[in-house]
Amino acid sequence: MCRPARLFFRAAVLVFLLFGASVLPVFAFGRSETAGDDRVDTGADFVLPPEEMRQLVAMSARFGGDAGLWTSIDLPPEFQDQSIPRRLASGFATDFSQALIPYDDIIAGGPPKDGIPSIDTPVFTTVAEAGEWISDEEPVILFRHEGEARIYPLQILTWHEIVNDTVAGRPVAVTYCPLCNTGMVFDRRFADETLEFGVSGRLIYSNMIMYDRSHESWWIQATGQAIAGHFAGQRLRLLPSSILSWREVRQFYPNAEVLSRDTGHRRDYGRNPYTGYDSADEPFLYQGPGLLAGNEHAMERILSVYHEDQVQAVPYDELRERRVVHLSFADARIVVFWSPGTASALDSTRIQDGRDVGSAAAYYLEGDHAELEFVVQSGEIRDRQTSSVWTTTGRAVSGPGAGIQLRPALAVEHFRFSWRAFH
Repeated sequence: MCRPARLFFRAAVLVFLLFGASVLPVFAFGRSETAGDDRVDTGADFVLPPEEMRQLVAMSARFGGDAGLWTSIDLPPEFQDQSIPRRLASGFATDFSQALIPYDDIIAGGPPKDGIPSIDTPVFTTVAEAGEWISDEEPVILFRHEGEARIYPLQILTWHEIVNDTVAGRPVAVTYCPLCNTGMVFDRRFADETLEFGVSGRLIYSNMIMYDRSHESWWIQATGQAIAGHFAGQRLRLLPSSILSWREVRQFYPNAEVLSRDTGHRRDYGRNPYTGYDSADEPFLYQGPGLLAGNEHAMERILSVYHEDQVQAVPYDELRERRVVHLSFADARIVVFWSPGTASALDSTRIQDGRDVGSAAAYYLEGDHAELEFVVQSGEIRDRQTSSVWTTTGRAVSGPGAGIQLRPALAVEHFRFSWRAFH
């Protein structure tokens, strides 16, 4: 059995076991479209038809100053009052008369609305207690706010995809889409409302569509943008977070709170229900424009680094080779650190056995640290100015700079196909 067929079978069995035969979908792997009569293969990228390009630009990832604020938006007239297939609309009270995109781009992922249950009343445990069931190499999402650190293991998020939480008084949605490998934290406050999010069971370009429980608008997880309903066209505010290894996070945040396995749901936490996914030739359930050139692999890891409305991307292959990359934006300098020792959450049957893909995080170089330059010496990241040693958490751990913590920048890991689709 070829790898895509194996993935199909495993995914079908997973949905059958979790949700029963009544909702078992007909799975189909999305195909990477090749250059046709309306596309030109430039040798690097495909040039898309103008209508597809306009649509991709309208829904692309931008996290500038208006995110989280109600903004006057002219929705495309051709997508208003369109009909939506019953299989997509079932169970929702969404105002589908308002939309940013055509509903033809949305597919049902298999599980129904809330079939993948969000965690709405999270329970936390200590680092010491969590160490009994999290292995050193496992990936976790680290989120810091106002001196408080929270850790969300991917072994739990893989099964729930959204955690509605409040950290140091800030309502946040901690999200993870396994199909795109995007772990993102959003501010749940929008305009004068605090939203709670659930998993819709619908996908766009293999990315999870979230919905808010106030108005049941649909939001793209990879961009934080609403594409249907009351909030169509609006954007959530993205907050800095990182996917790092448990070893590194527990070492430098021993007093952090860790999301507990006490979720109120029975799941085999620690098992990867997407075994072998990040080595597949194609993303699962991708239905969208062909965006990859012939020499690009759909599941290559890319780190997107955002500053205001600007974005730069760094492939993990480059990060693995260099370990430190300096980025210059119009009015900011950002450094990206990479370190080995983080397992893929989407490789082996047990997450702790996943192959080492490393982890990366981005930080601002500003204020007293604006002129710092970093190099790798004897396997350690050091700054040229003081020769202090730094870790992927953005902290200097030895040398004259010991104790300095750089300010996190917005950075999100994507698979290559996802980065292309949403940028």
